[in-house]
Amino acid sequence: QVQLVESGGGLVQAGGSLRLSCAASGRTFSSYAVGWFRQAPGKERDFVSAISRSGGNTVYADSVKGRFTISRDNAKNTVYLQMNSLKPEDTAVYYCAANPYSTSEYYPSYNYWGQGTQVTVSS
Repeated sequence: QVQLVESGGGLVQAGGSLRLSCAASGRTFSSYAVGWFRQAPGKERDFVSAISRSGGNTVYADSVKGRFTISRDNAKNTVYLQMNSLKPEDTAVYYCAANPYSTSEYYPSYNYWGQGTQVTVSS
């Protein structure tokens, strides 16, 4: 079993940057692909990015390509989401999630979820 804790959210002006972290418990973290999703008030949970178990494969939603970068440090049991050139429409609660298979844009594919971290981008 994996427990996930997100951090790094906050309030930032449009054009600014934030780095989210997803820290995992357990010695088998490298056996899990990790995804980031976000949910704005009144909207569905949307895929943002995902990274494979080794970190060799990454996937991004079209809305964040070129602005966000996902990475992982398996020695630290942590996945990062570097968010640059933030826009007001990026405002949401960001969740990380893990599954033992592969990168997926489909949130039901993920078995384990963190509690979320709020990102607010002001215009």
